[in-house]
Amino acid sequence: MTIPKADSAIIYIPHGGGPLPLLGHAGHDAMNAFIKELAAMLPKPKAVVVISAHWETDLPMVISHPEPELVYDYYGFPRQAYEIAYPAAGHPELALKAVELLKEAGIKAGADAKRGFDHGVYIPLTLMLPKADVPCIQISLSKGLDPGTHLSMGEALRPLLKEKIWLLGSGFSFHNMRGFDLQAGPGSPSVPDHQNRSFQDWLKKTCANEKIPPEQQKENLLNWEHAPAARYCHPREEHLLPLMVCAGAAGYQTAHKAFDVKIMGRSSVSFFWPEIV
Repeated sequence: MTIPKADSAIIYIPHGGGPLPLLGHAGHDAMNAFIKELAAMLPKPKAVVVISAHWETDLPMVISHPEPELVYDYYGFPRQAYEIAYPAAGHPELALKAVELLKEAGIKAGADAKRGFDHGVYIPLTLMLPKADVPCIQISLSKGLDPGTHLSMGEALRPLLKEKIWLLGSGFSFHNMRGFDLQAGPGSPSVPDHQNRSFQDWLKKTCANEKIPPEQQKENLLNWEHAPAARYCHPREEHLLPLMVCAGAAGYQTAHKAFDVKIMGRSSVSFFWPEIV
């Protein structure tokens, strides 16, 4: 894969099932491999801005603590899942800049100096930046889960790309918990799921097809519920909304690369936009 020279990058990826990607779960092998491969090909950022599916607030909030703790926001896993460490520093200055950009765009927002990073942050970043030597901030979803709000958030945050960052949308393009197969792994028999496939194909056509102009991409994402099998793949859309923020920040340009991998037996797509600022 060829990566264009870029100062910053916008990335939408799955973060997997809770801590399973870091616990050796075979159903995450393909996901872990492509995330590591992509990170290795990108210039090391000066900071990472993460929009995770696992933090919702009444209005968008940005973690501004200089040394955020980790939130183990899952249950029922082995002891080692609660011993995961990712001691990345926060970035209060960048956090406040993000808050101001949102406010300037007419989006009410605030800083949170107490909350820690949830697993939507430290699971993928452990794979991408295992030394935890890049400062991070996390931005919440807006509780109303309105796609237009999150597209506008991305548009507002676009100036942050001048800071040589990774803007990371951490979600999952398929998030029907009943649809996953925890026993699936490399070499497992493939069980077709046509609804899963049709929505992933729609996402690729929307975000990674040069024939789709920016205004059409935005319109498609605003009306994502009308896509094939949309509500089968997302009974609740919190894992899709980080993609909206990414697309807005990318100016609805065609993604440079779409990844399509099996995770716990179901296809999940990811997108990468290099931003030359």
